[in-house]
Amino acid sequence: MTLDFLQEFEFFAGVPDSQLKALCSFLMDKYGLDPAHHVIAANEGNAAALAAGYHLATGKTPVVYLQNSGLGNIVNPAASLLNGKVYGIPCLFIVGWRGEPGVHDEPQHLFQGEITLKLLEDLDIPCFVIDKTATEEQIQAKLGEYGALFAQGKQAAFVVRKGALEYSGKTVYTNPYSMGREEAIGHILQASGEDPVVSTTGKASREVYELREARGQGHGHDFLTVGSMGHSSSIALGIALQKPERRVWCLDGDGAALMHLGAMALIGANQPANLVHIVLNNQAHESVGGMPTVAGKVDLRAIAKACGYPGVFSVDNPEELKRALEAVKAAKELAFIEVKCALGARADLGRPTATPQQNKAAFMEGLVGDR
Repeated sequence: MTLDFLQEFEFFAGVPDSQLKALCSFLMDKYGLDPAHHVIAANEGNAAALAAGYHLATGKTPVVYLQNSGLGNIVNPAASLLNGKVYGIPCLFIVGWRGEPGVHDEPQHLFQGEITLKLLEDLDIPCFVIDKTATEEQIQAKLGEYGALFAQGKQAAFVVRKGALEYSGKTVYTNPYSMGREEAIGHILQASGEDPVVSTTGKASREVYELREARGQGHGHDFLTVGSMGHSSSIALGIALQKPERRVWCLDGDGAALMHLGAMALIGANQPANLVHIVLNNQAHESVGGMPTVAGKVDLRAIAKACGYPGVFSVDNPEELKRALEAVKAAKELAFIEVKCALGARADLGRPTATPQQNKAAFMEGLVGDR
C-alpha cells in the first residue's frame, strides 16, 4: 500500500514506530521537521494535543501516528479532549500494530497487541486494519466514511500490520558524535560494579544484556525496562528511595527522558543521594528507525540543574565519561550525566534470552541479597 491516501492531509504529529517506517520516511522527505506540517512529539498524548491545536487554528483534520504501545498515552486526550462529549475534535490516528495475536513479537508488545482493537473501540474510535492486501480503492472508500465522521468532530484510525505500507525513499539520519552507545555502556557497567542498574527501552537494554554475556557476568544486577518507554528513571527512583544504602544507576535514552520529562523534576525534588541518572543522547529514536528527537536543541544539563540535581555532567568522549563516572562515585550525591553518543548499533545485536519475569526475579533476588 502506497502513501498516496495521505495527500489530502496537511498536518502530522506523532512518535516514530518501526512498523510505520515507510510513513516516517515519507514525512521526513516531504516535510522534514517543518512544524507547520510535521512535529515529532515528545509522547503520543503530546501529539494528540498538538493535533487539537492544529484543528482549532485551521478547522482541518490532523493525523497522529504512533505505535500501539503509545495508545495508553492518548487515552486521556482522546477521552477528555477530542471526544464528541467534550470538544469534538476530528483526528485520524495511524497506529502500528505490534504484538498482533498470532504474530511473533517481543513480550512487551503481546498484551498491548491483544487489546489494541478493543481499546480503540472503547475510545469510540472506529478503525480499519491495513495489511499487504489492502487496495487504494479500499482505503479511499474508508476515508470517505471517515470524512463524514470528521465532519461530526469524531476520530477514526488505521491500524497498520507489519509491511503493509510502502515507500521507496530512505532517509539517512546522522549526528556529530563519535562515541558509540555500546562503548559508553561498557564504561558505565565497569563503574557500576555490582550496583543495581535500570536500563531503558530499546537497544540500550539489549546492549547491557549482551555486554554482561560477553563478560561472563550474570544478569542479576540489571532491570531491563523492555516496555513502558520513558519510565525507567522513575523505576530507578522507586528503588533508590527504598535502598538508600545502595547506589542505583539509571541508563536512560534521550527520547525516553523527553517522553516523561516530569520524572526529572520528581527526582530532583526528592534528592536521592544514591541515584545516578545517565541519559544516552544520540538525538534520535534509534530503536524504531532513527527519526530525530529534540534533544539536539535542548540543554539537558541545564534542565537537570534546574530540577535540582547537584552533580551534573555532559560528555561526548570516553575520557570525559570515565572522569565523570569517577566523580559521581566519589561525590555520593544525586548526579546526572548526559552522554552524547553516535547513531548506530551492531548489525548482530541480539535480544535478551531471559523472559521479563526471569529478569524481574533475578533482579529482585539481587536486591534482597544487598540488604
